[in-house]
Amino acid sequence: MSILLSVTGFDATRWMEALLAAAPGETVVLRPASAADESIDYAVVWRQPPGVLSNLPNLRAVFSLGAGVDHILQDKTLPDVPILRIVADDLTHRMSEYVVWRVLDHHRRGMTYRAQQAARIWNERRQPAASEIEVGVLGLGELGRDAASKLGTLGFRVSGWSRRPKTVEGVECFHGEAGLDAVLSRADILVVLLPLTAETRGMIDDGFLSRLKRETPLGTPSLVNAGRGGLQKDSAILRALNDGRLMEASLDVFEREPLAPDSPLWRHPRVFVTPHAAASSDPAALAPIIMSQIAAHRRGEALGNVVDRGAGY
Repeated sequence: MSILLSVTGFDATRWMEALLAAAPGETVVLRPASAADESIDYAVVWRQPPGVLSNLPNLRAVFSLGAGVDHILQDKTLPDVPILRIVADDLTHRMSEYVVWRVLDHHRRGMTYRAQQAARIWNERRQPAASEIEVGVLGLGELGRDAASKLGTLGFRVSGWSRRPKTVEGVECFHGEAGLDAVLSRADILVVLLPLTAETRGMIDDGFLSRLKRETPLGTPSLVNAGRGGLQKDSAILRALNDGRLMEASLDVFEREPLAPDSPLWRHPRVFVTPHAAASSDPAALAPIIMSQIAAHRRGEALGNVVDRGAGY
């Protein structure tokens, strides 16, 4: 039997080497050998070509190479096999590093001071303590829970929102539509780490941004989106920045990626852009987790972190 590695936008050679290093006895292929390749029993994918998984009669499971699985689910020809999202300390820590970095930069007026440095302006701005700032975290999965907890250790007040009720130590948790309103109305800095589903697609729009609080100790709220680009409307974020509803934004994801060279987000003075790099998937860290799951499943053990197709994550 063999494992299909089908990736777009990732270095297939690095992933192939890492998978084989983690399980030297396995066979990993980059494409099916035939229209109905019976040898492939598992697939490891990132933005796989549509239809590549649809005619593999012995396929038992599909593994995502990232935390998100919307890139898999958008293929309407998917076979009825388990889809697994990756859960790894390495990925979780990388995301928390990004979130803490961007929250601290907004909190400590990094954009303002960089602009002052460029203009050679010596002007100390009032700096509220972390305890005066509430950070709202939308999405309390593995990534959101860890980021929220780390922000709490820095002294920020932290509230969190999820679709279903959850409990996170040190975080005031909300759920449902009323809970979302509560978090939006009190967050000085809003961090979005939600999965992309039919319900969340395009949710960061004009109406959403108008539900944010009007005034914070830093001016108006700041937004950090390190979840999925499909969650936001880029034009709505620009309008909110320009009319004062948002003070600043850190965006790692966008409606269309790569971000178009002529997008106003590149040159907006209060937008920080990163190229979907908040939590890069490291083959050396993630390949052993995937291959150990495959080995365990072949021994008859249950799969972990299986996606609920109905929920989309």
